[in-house]
Amino acid sequence: MEKQALKTEAGTLILRPARGWMALNLLDLWKYRELLYFLTWRDIKVRYKQAALGVAWAILQPIMTMIIFSVILGYLLGVPTDNDIPYPVFSFVALLPWQLFASALQRTGVSLVGNANLLTKVYFPRLVIPVSAVGAGLVDFLISFVVLIGLMLFYKIELTWNVLWLPLLVLLALLTAVAVGLWLAALNVQYRDVQQMIPFIIQAWFYASPVVYSSTIIPSENWQLVYALNPMAGVIQGFRWALLGTQAPDASLAVSSIVVLLLLVSGLYFFKRMERTFADIV
Repeated sequence: MEKQALKTEAGTLILRPARGWMALNLLDLWKYRELLYFLTWRDIKVRYKQAALGVAWAILQPIMTMIIFSVILGYLLGVPTDNDIPYPVFSFVALLPWQLFASALQRTGVSLVGNANLLTKVYFPRLVIPVSAVGAGLVDFLISFVVLIGLMLFYKIELTWNVLWLPLLVLLALLTAVAVGLWLAALNVQYRDVQQMIPFIIQAWFYASPVVYSSTIIPSENWQLVYALNPMAGVIQGFRWALLGTQAPDASLAVSSIVVLLLLVSGLYFFKRMERTFADIV
């Protein structure tokens, strides 16, 4: 448990539990940045170790998914796109942030149990583990983004200055994964059923997000705001606007950002509250 040290006039040192924002000790992430880097780099190497195709999986997975969606949804079912954008690039742009989020959430949710030996042997801020699990997916994202640029060149879609918003949108997707992942990781230590639920949660979230369809199918502005309670809806709409020039996310992105902030703050407090029991239970 994190503590505050108070010194009385008599020289007695009193240790009290830290409260408020101080209890989160977010500065410890910077103090242990070398460990954070090491764990992130380890996850990247493990991801491709002994894989015959190596980093090619970062290209094949979104491309094969895009082809399946394009044939079934774009060609056979004729799912409409914004501004008549070709369905392959329309879906691929959405797949990039979605796969970044989904893979980060999957790793974050099981990160504590997966590092049980580390938790029981040495002290360090436990928050380092779920945060490090998020960074590994950025490599796949960057590789897939190069493929997207080639796809946009093929369909003669030009980039605009809106692309400068992408880093913030990527950050929002990662924060969403961290926010939800903190809850899942802490709960998974006590209830191992959680790790069995994570794939289902991700699958259900996929269908609730506008990956294979346009968010403009939501009938009214009021329902659009309700739909924006799904943070990934705002992220994906923002990606399509920044790269393809579709409808701007307007108020929906603000709603998504507020939801992420609430999830993140509550997740941090819940994680810190449960932290003292991790080593004993895991």
